[in-house]
Amino acid sequence: MNKKLKLIWQIYPSYLIVVIVSLLAVSLYLSRFTENFLLDKIKEDLIIRATLLENQIIPFLTPLDSKNLDRLCKKAGKSSETRVTVILPKGNVAGDSEEDPKIMDNHLNRPEILTALGGDTGSSIRKSETLKIRMMYVAIPLCLKNSTLALLRVSLPITSINQTIDKIQARIMMVGFFVALFAAVLSFFVSKWISKPIEEMKKGAARFATGDLGHRLHEPFVLEFAGLAELMNKMAIELEGRIATVKNQKNEYEAVLSSMSEGVVAIDSDEIVLNINQSAIEILKVPRAKVKGDSIQEVIRDADFNKFIKKAAQSDSSKEGDFIIYNLGNRIVNCLSASLCNASDERIGTLLVLNDVSKIRNLENIRKDFVANVSHEIRTPLTAIKGFVETLFDMDDESTEDKKKFLKIILKHVDRLYFILEDLLTLAKIENRDEENGIFPEEINLKILIETALQIVQAKAAAKKITVELFVDERVIVKIDKYLIEQALVNLLDNAVKYSKEKTVIQVTALIQGDELLISVQDHGTGIPKNHLPRIFERFYRVDKARSRSLGGTGLGLSIVKHIATAHNGYVTVESDLNHGSKFTIHLLKRLIVTS
Repeated sequence: MNKKLKLIWQIYPSYLIVVIVSLLAVSLYLSRFTENFLLDKIKEDLIIRATLLENQIIPFLTPLDSKNLDRLCKKAGKSSETRVTVILPKGNVAGDSEEDPKIMDNHLNRPEILTALGGDTGSSIRKSETLKIRMMYVAIPLCLKNSTLALLRVSLPITSINQTIDKIQARIMMVGFFVALFAAVLSFFVSKWISKPIEEMKKGAARFATGDLGHRLHEPFVLEFAGLAELMNKMAIELEGRIATVKNQKNEYEAVLSSMSEGVVAIDSDEIVLNINQSAIEILKVPRAKVKGDSIQEVIRDADFNKFIKKAAQSDSSKEGDFIIYNLGNRIVNCLSASLCNASDERIGTLLVLNDVSKIRNLENIRKDFVANVSHEIRTPLTAIKGFVETLFDMDDESTEDKKKFLKIILKHVDRLYFILEDLLTLAKIENRDEENGIFPEEINLKILIETALQIVQAKAAAKKITVELFVDERVIVKIDKYLIEQALVNLLDNAVKYSKEKTVIQVTALIQGDELLISVQDHGTGIPKNHLPRIFERFYRVDKARSRSLGGTGLGLSIVKHIATAHNGYVTVESDLNHGSKFTIHLLKRLIVTS
């Protein structure tokens, strides 16, 4: 947790940094300015001194009188406290005020000498190889009748400039110390001045927190703080109104709960009944007085139902199941669970929604038997018809073009009936399987299985220039009924290709999330309107009937996917955005993964 700092320690460092940076900038600028100013003055002074010596030196150059020239340099250097050096055009020293010219090096490579040889005044700053101190050198050409006789160089040490700059910086630092001290004192009083209205607002906020929403904060004289106080007062008024609204909504919710036809039971984390509505009491045939505060196992004495409640209490996602309550006359009750959370979004229990679906389930069983029987009876003659039609279609008779045209139509509808019967038989087989022997699981690489399903629809995807991207770890091995899961994936991929636009992308993803293995197929096609989503997995349900038939759909593909997922103790979900695409996800138990 971050350490809390007082206001002064948040204001003072910023003030101090600004002061120090400003002082450093001023010090640097003044030092540089002073140094350049003094160097310019020294250079001007050296040029003047060289000009004054020019006329005295030229007579000793025509002809060259090295002895008297050296004597003149030493005399001039001593009287003016300046080093004077006369250099011949080839770089040899003819006279110097400090050293014997005969032992001095050739000076032709000195930068100021090279500049002066070009006819200009040369200057440079460097450490003297003879005197071992930093000096400024100025050289001018000594000319006679447009001919350079020699070069006159004068120089002075510049150590005094550094001493002057050091003094300036020391004074700036001393002033900076007092300015920083003043800034510390100023920031302390400023922070006190700022924190006073904040402390008052803190006390007012504490009263709000205790429920005293009728209290109002005094508005300080600082504009920003006055605005904050005004907003906090408005917040208190708004919060007071919202609390009243919540109380009214609570009463309304209780009224709605009591009038619902579905049974609603709320239990806590220990499976104790917190609340129950009238419909649940009628479905379960128990008196209200004996329900509240009792364990749900005492209210509903059914082993399968109690197992479902334990699973629902341990899961954050919704669970659904049908149960035959034998002590209620074999009544079939559908139960949908959801997490029960408090205002802080912390789970405090489970919410159960009960429906008596005995009649609905009986009708579904009748319909299942009908589909299975009818499909079995009519499949054989349809297969024979299909064979004869294909035989006629293969006859090579140019005079029977019209006949072929009609036969194509017949074959198309026969194919459609055949696919419907195939889907109906698949549904019947899946629905008639039980948990023990209904599926035939075997270990298989998940990525290979998905690629196999993809190969079946690859031609259709290629025809529409659709790209399919796989995001599946090739190391994942699962134990599933590979033929059923492959069929489910083929159905989802086939729908994705059918309803996707050309040159789009379909993404197939497999990932582990919590206790589930999620296999998703996402397209970027037409999407599904939200009002159709709750019924999208029903048999023969179509969003756009005309378009589904034109694309060759039977209306059973998604229902098959749903039942295949259910056969694996899983389920399937859909997310869709109209005109932007859909995402279908098969949820399987994580324990089906062998290795990953």
